[in-house]
Amino acid sequence: MIPFSILDLAPIVEGSDAQDALARARRLATHADRTGYNRYWLAEHHNMPGIASAATAVMIAHAGQDTERIRLGAGGIMLPNHAPIMVAEQFGTLEAIYPGRIDLGLGRAPGGDQAVAHALRRTLVGGEDRFPKEVVELQAWLDDVQPGQRVKAVPGAGTKIPLWILGSSTFGAQLAAHLGLPYAFASHFAPGMMKQAVSIYRQTFQPSEQLKQPYVMLGYNMIAAETDAEADHIASSLRRTFVNLRRGTPTRLAPPDPSFDAEIQPHERVMLDQVLSCSAIGSPETVKRKVQAFIDETGADELILASHIFDEDKRMRSYEIAAEVRESLTPAKAASITS
Repeated sequence: MIPFSILDLAPIVEGSDAQDALARARRLATHADRTGYNRYWLAEHHNMPGIASAATAVMIAHAGQDTERIRLGAGGIMLPNHAPIMVAEQFGTLEAIYPGRIDLGLGRAPGGDQAVAHALRRTLVGGEDRFPKEVVELQAWLDDVQPGQRVKAVPGAGTKIPLWILGSSTFGAQLAAHLGLPYAFASHFAPGMMKQAVSIYRQTFQPSEQLKQPYVMLGYNMIAAETDAEADHIASSLRRTFVNLRRGTPTRLAPPDPSFDAEIQPHERVMLDQVLSCSAIGSPETVKRKVQAFIDETGADELILASHIFDEDKRMRSYEIAAEVRESLTPAKAASITS
């Protein structure tokens, strides 16, 4: 049975604040733990009025307090924003709090625009081009201490926390394959190069101490409700979020408002069709059909679900339906994505 995980951005909804978003994130992690999800990940974003997960390591520590089993992690930490030793110390601390349950997904984007990148790094020299070297450096900080090593990550050294490479292009696929690391593709918002990237990763994968065979986790939008009509109504919040983001006017997560659909321009509809192509929006039957088709097509080893839903109860129910549907899915026999 394919594992399902959750990707959370700790959305700040209209009429609320970051404090409420943090409380919702904690409740969602607990709900995910009780309903059989494999991982609960939070993502680093900056200067976004509707996202409260900028301090990702702090968020993970907070969200996991009432959990017992589920893996907790970052999907991901934008490594060029941080000194690798600081990431090792932060996640080494998390490993000490939640032993054996921490994942560390790494991305090479800034988690915001160029102004954000400058504010975070102070200088853009090197930037994303340093990413492969910094991944290797981070691995070293998390590995066993070597003889004569003067600087150590405390906590962190010797934890060998599992690293993941995140990506939305072929760059991350090549790096993950070269280092023998698991690969998570952002198909929930940038599916354009998914097939090519996953194919490259699988075909060029080199086994490592951490991972002997390629392992692919794919992002997937999930808005499940009792009926197709209800799910489509709820999904109007998601459509509005993507349109406002592309218009350069990001906002807090708005309540469902199907009348907004009438304001969407033709070119924006094309964008939505493309961006949301890896999505299941509908009743349990519709969700099962779409998810099964996606698994059959991609041969994904795991799905990480994103549910941008305004109402907390409906969001929890969406994840419940997904967990119920998962029980009746069959593994892919062959993935056409590798051809």
